[in-house]
Amino acid sequence: MDRVAKPRLHFLDWVRGLAALIMLQGHVFDAFAQGDQRTSSEFVLSQFIGGMPPAIFLFLTGVTLAFLMESQERKELGIREKLIGVAYRARYLLIIALLFRLQMWIFGLPKSSITDILKVDILNCMGVSILLMLPLTLLGRMDRVRWGIFAGLGISVISPLVANANWGGTPEILQSYLVPGSKGFPLFPWSAFLAFGVATGTILKIASTRDLGRFAQWCAIGGGVLIFSCQHFSNLPYSFYSQSNFWIDSPWLVFIKTGIIMVMLSFAYLWTTHVAPGWSFVRQLGLTSLLVYWVHTELVYGRWLWSFKGNLSIPQIMLLAVIVILAMLGLSLIQTNWSQIRQWIQDRGHTMATSPAEGD
Repeated sequence: MDRVAKPRLHFLDWVRGLAALIMLQGHVFDAFAQGDQRTSSEFVLSQFIGGMPPAIFLFLTGVTLAFLMESQERKELGIREKLIGVAYRARYLLIIALLFRLQMWIFGLPKSSITDILKVDILNCMGVSILLMLPLTLLGRMDRVRWGIFAGLGISVISPLVANANWGGTPEILQSYLVPGSKGFPLFPWSAFLAFGVATGTILKIASTRDLGRFAQWCAIGGGVLIFSCQHFSNLPYSFYSQSNFWIDSPWLVFIKTGIIMVMLSFAYLWTTHVAPGWSFVRQLGLTSLLVYWVHTELVYGRWLWSFKGNLSIPQIMLLAVIVILAMLGLSLIQTNWSQIRQWIQDRGHTMATSPAEGD
């Protein structure tokens, strides 16, 4: 969920912001829908598209990781410095992940369990996935693209095997980090998106010095091919695996989501370059996606709106989703404009302190 500030790459922030929007509505629907509403078409659609944001965030984290690797290349850093630089990025995310889980546990007392601190959230997955990609730091551009793709393919293809392996006797924390499941964000298959993001980010860095428009075209073509071809293969009556759950560990789902992300990148580039190149609330959310993720999770799943949990109709949920999105947009604007706001407060206080008292 790292910020990309270069103006010509604003479309990355726009995609990240779109992921935040999808995430916000999905979590509001999930937390507040009445039992009988959870089978409605609106709820099903909300949760269906709600499966995309984690993949997008991981993919874009891979893209910005590739930018870091490119920066290290330009600075001609040594092997040790390169590895430390990437490891520091992973350490930052893991510390944030621990603080996030710790805050959720404290705010949930006395009902929360101490084991909640060890839950593998998307931030944990990002941090450990970056550590897995450390070897890519030592490769040249084209080798990084190739091995990033190979790593993503390998993780995706192995995921069903990992899911059906005998994990009896292994520590639960190890299983939560490795074994595909419907809860949490295990490395299999989620880290594949970060690997594909590294490959794409490296290509994007090359294209940014030449023709971003051509990059967007190939993203649209490649993404479309991935979506339709993998959807076709996933529906074939036979499989390479003795057992596989499409929604949990299927490589085809990983490839389809990757194709969707590529199409989104292409659309975002066209939108932010030719249609709406100025400020947008979508890109604004993308600039502060980590803050939005952290605060809205506590707001939606914490005890703040507890009386509404599981008690709202679809129209009420839609209204609440709009309110939550506007609140997160306001918070985002405060973060990105905090220096100006603080300066205004200081100037205001100085003016009031130096103005003559009434009646003098």
